[in-house]
Amino acid sequence: MQNPSSPRIILASTSRYRQGLLDRFLNDYETVSPDVDETALPDEAPEEVATRLARTKAESVSSKNRDALIIGADQLAVLDGQILGKPGDHQRAVEQLLAASGKKVRFLTAVCVLDPVSRRRLEHTDHTRVTFRQFDRRLADAYLHHDQPYDCAGSFKIEGAGFVLFDSVKSDDPTALIGLPMIWLAGILQDLGYLLT
Repeated sequence: MQNPSSPRIILASTSRYRQGLLDRFLNDYETVSPDVDETALPDEAPEEVATRLARTKAESVSSKNRDALIIGADQLAVLDGQILGKPGDHQRAVEQLLAASGKKVRFLTAVCVLDPVSRRRLEHTDHTRVTFRQFDRRLADAYLHHDQPYDCAGSFKIEGAGFVLFDSVKSDDPTALIGLPMIWLAGILQDLGYLLT
């Protein structure tokens, strides 16, 4: 629930995964798709990419909604120092999963909150480390046909059956892997005076 005197809240994303997380504790918010080029800049480190994109998405939506509290976010999967994009199709997803088999993948989930009342910009990046078990193409194919995570960085859904691919997940916030670090975000919204139910 939102304090009636508080500004409206806008999620600068149309991700159904992030909406599902916000739906857990916010009854009233809007979604706006940010118009942002998500290409990494030359020599930009993955952490810098995630932080910049979360901020840029929030600022893009804020420019047309100055009276609203804006939540921008971005998530990257990093394998051997290289950013894994969203696969988009089955073949690329198979390639991503087989490349991750038996390895550790870092997931960087960045969030940026722009508060119109205090004029503050609050930012945070969650680091989640996923260790993939060894598996072959047969399991990768079976999993992908089951969850069809072609719009997910890393080619899996932790909220689906993605756990069949893992040996371990290490994170301070289990919701971050879904798309938003909700422990941090809930604390920030409470600090800013939002009533949550």
